[in-house]
Amino acid sequence: MQNQQDVPDVITIKSIQFYGKHGHAEIERIEGNQFEVDVTAKGFFKDSIKNEELDKTFDYALAEKTAAEIIYGPSKKLIETLCYQIGEELFKKAETALELIVTVRKLNPPVDSPTEYAQISMTWKR
Repeated sequence: MQNQQDVPDVITIKSIQFYGKHGHAEIERIEGNQFEVDVTAKGFFKDSIKNEELDKTFDYALAEKTAAEIIYGPSKKLIETLCYQIGEELFKKAETALELIVTVRKLNPPVDSPTEYAQISMTWKR
């Protein structure tokens, strides 16, 4: 059992890469674009070390699988929708996470000036 003053542990999986057909412009939903997803989970994961138990930590393979299901799913017009759906689904499944931060990036967004990416981050807390 963790002391309330303990600082939570942090696990991050960064720049999971996908090709998806999402965007406000119809051409984006037809031709697609590159997306990246970051997931950061905060919780008390040290208990997993004793017997190396995956169910007592944050399973980042679950994060990748959950993001893939959303990104490869039906087209959405907004990256905000993708981020929300990934976070909602993952937060239900990842019960050890006390806080979850999900970031979705669309690489080379269709704007007039050269732009590396557009991104949204959302946070869930228990």
